Amino acid sequence: MAYRRRNVAGYVFISPWLIGFFLLTLWPIGQSFYLSFTDYSMLADPVWSGLANYRNLFGDDDFAKSLKVTFTFVIVSVPLKLFFSLMVAMLLARNLRGMNVYRTLIYFPSLIGGSIAVSALWRNMFGADGYVNAILAWFGIAGKGWISSPDTALGTLILLNTWQFGSTMVIFLAGLKQIPQELYEAAAVDGAGSVRRFFRITLPMLSPVMFFNLVLGIIGSFQMFTSAFIITKGGPVHSTYMYALFLYEKAFKHFQMGYASALAWVLLVIVAALTAINFLMSRFWVFYEAEGGRRG
Repeated sequence: MAYRRRNVAGYVFISPWLIGFFLLTLWPIGQSFYLSFTDYSMLADPVWSGLANYRNLFGDDDFAKSLKVTFTFVIVSVPLKLFFSLMVAMLLARNLRGMNVYRTLIYFPSLIGGSIAVSALWRNMFGADGYVNAILAWFGIAGKGWISSPDTALGTLILLNTWQFGSTMVIFLAGLKQIPQELYEAAAVDGAGSVRRFFRITLPMLSPVMFFNLVLGIIGSFQMFTSAFIITKGGPVHSTYMYALFLYEKAFKHFQMGYASALAWVLLVIVAALTAINFLMSRFWVFYEAEGGRRG
């Protein structure tokens, strides 16, 4: 009886979380899955349409454009962000006086990096009369409308995503602190230079952290919405028409909730597939010290 009472007490204590999970997470997911097979506009009851929404995706030019733009964004921005974050983390890993202050100052912009205010500021910076062109004018260089040109608009979003490197950098910094200094000292005694120590010690020992940041970076990049919505609204000429923005417009601009739900589940499948591929490929390059070698 005492054992049962303890179990009941435990369920009572976690009941707020369980209620929230079922009502605010599991139930909406189930509803979204059901609505993806219906024709639903929020103005009338959903009508079952089977796989019609999924079939219509393959004939939708906007779906293809948004996928192309999003994959381009992910392929370019994720490696660039990882590289920049790692370089900054290596600089901040040094034991210098006042380094904690520098770490705080560099990480602080990431606390507001995804906000609407920063996106608005970015839009003003790269506008035709923005700060970037003003700085270029000092050197006699004629600027352009960076966010109004199809050739450079996506690049400004990639640059903003790279600038939001704080969280990734902190994770890299924690990983760097876990690498035994004895390895570097032994390599230095053997005559290994800084470049060789980086590729032979730092990267292999940091590979689990890099894999973690890679997976999170891909998932986050596929969900990128705020910057595209505030800065470019998908333009010009659909050059920044991100998948999340396409989904948003179908749901809340055209009120095609069933179609938008199908888009959401397709996005889930894409992200899950890429995550699974990363896990399969990780056995060839991710090193786990506890296992004494590479995974697999």
